[in-house]
Amino acid sequence: MRRWKAIGLAGLAGVAATGVLIARAERRRRAYTPDEVRDRLRSRFTEAVPGAPARPAAERGGADGAAAG
Repeated sequence: MRRWKAIGLAGLAGVAATGVLIARAERRRRAYTPDEVRDRLRSRFTEAVPGAPARPAAERGGADGAAAG
């Protein structure tokens, strides 16, 4: 009977430790500003897609962009 109690407590400790790790990762993820997230996504996109523009057409003032003066 004590063996099952020890196994249960170990399982409970594992669940609690997993929750702590998830909470820590969530705080780290939310620490980015929207500009930092946007910059990271763009850099990852340009690495993944060869020949992709560094900035989207909307920011460059492309055909469908909102950069009209």
